[in-house]
Amino acid sequence: MEKQLPITPLEPEMMETLAEMVLIKALNDYRKNQIEKEIDHSLETRDKKEFIRLTNELKSLC
Repeated sequence: MEKQLPITPLEPEMMETLAEMVLIKALNDYRKNQIEKEIDHSLETRDKKEFIRLTNELKSLC
C-alpha cells in the first residue's frame, strides 16, 4: 500500500494567490494564441509592419 502524505489546508491568502496565478497564466496563454493567429494572418497578407509588431508583442509575453 502506498504511503500518502497528509494534505495541509491552504490559507485563504495562499488560495487567492494561486487562483490569481492560474488566471494570469490562462490569460497569457489565450493572448499568445491570439497573437500567433494574427502573425499567421500577417504572413498570409505579407504585412511586414504588423508581423514585426506582433512578434515583438509575443516576445514580451514570454
